[in-house]
Amino acid sequence: MIEKIHALWPEITLFAAACVVMVVGLSRNVQVRRLCVPVCFIALVAAGVLAWFTTPMSAAAMAHLPQYGKTLAAFVGALLLLLLVGTPDREYEDDVARGRAAFEPIRGTRGEFYAFYLFSITGLMLCAGADDLIWLFLALELTSLPTYIMVAISTGRNRSMEAGVKYFFLGALGAATFLFGFALIYGATGSTKYTAIAEALQAQYQAGPLNAIAVAGVVLAVLGIGFKIAAVPMHFYTADVYQGASAPVSAMLAFVPKAAGFFALLGLLSCVGWFRATEPNTSLPEPIHEVLWFMAVLTMTVGNVLAVMQNSVKRILAYSSIAHSGYMLVGLIAGPGLQKDSFTHNGLAAVLFYLLVYGVSNIGAFAVLACLERRGRDGQMEEADDIADLRGLCSRRPLLGWIMVISSLGLLGLPPLLGFWGKMPLFTAGVSSGDYLLVVILGLNSAIAAFYYLRLVGVTLLEAPDAPGRGVPVQPGPFPTRVLAGVASVAGIIMLSFIPLTNQAQRAGIYNRDPIIKRSAEPAQPAVPKPEV
Repeated sequence: MIEKIHALWPEITLFAAACVVMVVGLSRNVQVRRLCVPVCFIALVAAGVLAWFTTPMSAAAMAHLPQYGKTLAAFVGALLLLLLVGTPDREYEDDVARGRAAFEPIRGTRGEFYAFYLFSITGLMLCAGADDLIWLFLALELTSLPTYIMVAISTGRNRSMEAGVKYFFLGALGAATFLFGFALIYGATGSTKYTAIAEALQAQYQAGPLNAIAVAGVVLAVLGIGFKIAAVPMHFYTADVYQGASAPVSAMLAFVPKAAGFFALLGLLSCVGWFRATEPNTSLPEPIHEVLWFMAVLTMTVGNVLAVMQNSVKRILAYSSIAHSGYMLVGLIAGPGLQKDSFTHNGLAAVLFYLLVYGVSNIGAFAVLACLERRGRDGQMEEADDIADLRGLCSRRPLLGWIMVISSLGLLGLPPLLGFWGKMPLFTAGVSSGDYLLVVILGLNSAIAAFYYLRLVGVTLLEAPDAPGRGVPVQPGPFPTRVLAGVASVAGIIMLSFIPLTNQAQRAGIYNRDPIIKRSAEPAQPAVPKPEV
């Protein structure tokens, strides 16, 4: 148990900070309440440092995944925190500052909001380090449950509460699905530990086809976790929830649950293994391979086609998020490849690197929406959402306009931006695994995605702004960290292309397949007859 605690210093740091933030957020002194964000930021930086230097190797097949995953969660989490500043209690704090209301701790949600955020990041880190199905279930729920509340309280409008309710009930359906899958896996293997499950499945590989109960369990678990990554057919909530929540919370939903879902899939599928007992190739068992193959194709296609039909920027980014999940599923299907030392052949490393690419690139687009406002029908200010609100933004607000342009091109994968270097390994991993049809579909979907990403670029950069008085007023500056988040995102899209982060992703994506292949290649020993009595 002591060894387990030594591996949890980053999570313990975030948990302690969340407890502090909950107390600080209830103070009647506004200066004390404003300490919530600095405390969260310091905790995330400290957790990232601890994750990199104190996380031990895992006993599971992907030994270096916990270190990479926890560090990634802390890094992107710190950028998301800059974007989340000012989201909770905005109208209420404004009334208190103007003397229209007295501060009452029971009405304030600042402390709870930031504490829930830290809890969600803690759950993401626990997903990266999970080595047990029970541990994984608790980690996934710790990641998801706070987000339901964050969506509901992200704005003071009814549509946020409606989005929170939709997200909660569909999330419960997803949790029930993958939990039932976990139960079937336990029934087929007799254990919840990754290593024991892998050993049991290896024995089944050697004896013949995989147990039908195990196959059904893995398939149900994959479908349930598909809710976390917004994969078809568990994607229906995505557009409504992204549009109903505030832009900073939508940016968080686009990364944190998705990363948790892919960490869970990597751990689960590593127990099954990208091999067969009869030949050491890099293919998952046929039923699981087919489910993932059709899920990837439908997720890419449905996400991109529906994004083309939208005029709401949040809904475009929501369906774009679905499509990106489909791209990453290609890496899962390709597997670790036969050449462990080559990043371009390792689909698992490509997925891990793409999570970083998508997390950094996505923040910039949502940061622009968080900084733009227009007056709603009820007289209150609301975030810009219609694509027409971006018209001529580069001429009206050059900094925000160029953040949107570069973020869109980064998400598209235009060379030499970071998105290109993130998407290329998915193509090469798919080609090396021999799944050429899936690679062709990936290329066609990338071409479809170019339509709506270039549409965002064209409206922002090329079109003339509306007549005076009709433009979107920019938030005057109570939350400059939102602009800072956008600038940091653009800096990452440009500069991270020249930093060899693929080495860390390759190290984390190494799948220790050698003992499995060696054992499966050994001839079965004849049974020794028992002496008769």
